[in-house]
Amino acid sequence: MEVVSYPRRDEVWLISLDPSRGSEIKKTRPCLVVSPDEMNEPLQTVIVAPLTMTMRDYPTRVSVNFRGRTGQVALDQLRAVDRQPLVRKLGTIVPKAAAEVSRLLVEMFVR
Repeated sequence: MEVVSYPRRDEVWLISLDPSRGSEIKKTRPCLVVSPDEMNEPLQTVIVAPLTMTMRDYPTRVSVNFRGRTGQVALDQLRAVDRQPLVRKLGTIVPKAAAEVSRLLVEMFVR
């Protein structure tokens, strides 16, 4: 089995998002790694989207079930974070949700 020493795309990590400003999502919470592995391996930062249980009808949210809980990936709260505040890996989202996150990211940035 390959030992990976960096966070991988579609993994959910517990991450400390503090300090934060204004309406940024705060505290330590699960976040989805959205940056590609080609960036995650050499860089000391990763791009993440927080998971939230506050359901909003925003076009930038993707509904997910993770660890028996229903929530959303908040793509409107993307953030680049240093690897240092990554507390621990919690798991990986299902492929269908990962594909929807990728599709929505493309739609957000290609328009």
